[in-house]
Amino acid sequence: MRTLERKSFLSVLTVMLLVLAGCSSSGTKKGGDASDSMVDDNAMNSPLELQGTSDDSTAGPLQTVYFEFNKSRLTSAAKSTLEQNAMFLKAAGSAVDIQVEGHCDERGGQQYNLALGERRAKAVKGYLEALGVKAARISVISYGKEKPLAFGHDEESWAKNRRANFVITAK
Repeated sequence: MRTLERKSFLSVLTVMLLVLAGCSSSGTKKGGDASDSMVDDNAMNSPLELQGTSDDSTAGPLQTVYFEFNKSRLTSAAKSTLEQNAMFLKAAGSAVDIQVEGHCDERGGQQYNLALGERRAKAVKGYLEALGVKAARISVISYGKEKPLAFGHDEESWAKNRRANFVITAK
């Protein structure tokens, strides 16, 4: 447990130093595909807009997390992203409230995907709460398959749509 606390402290310190330094870079994403949840190089310089979303980088450094097919379990990559998101939210104090939106790919029925999207959003909320973000600052909603990011009918598109993204509801 001590190792986790030390890593968390070092991660918080690193994020805060990046914020203070106002770093800039090429903005290329590290990693390969949409299911990678590595933080974009410019995430710390992203705008923080009311109703801004992690899907379009207007929710500050908050990053969308991705899920495996038909799963609401958080992957290690998703947990890593959520740890970064939690550090930002805790540093922001009560100044920022969020809504977690659960999404699915086009496969499956409407009701099934609404339920799966809700489980995904609740899994994200639960993990953020376990990391110390106050529950009252987080609301959840499921859109199932109704708001896709990618409109293709292939695995690459489906992977982009199996997500939980963040919307700034108060700042």
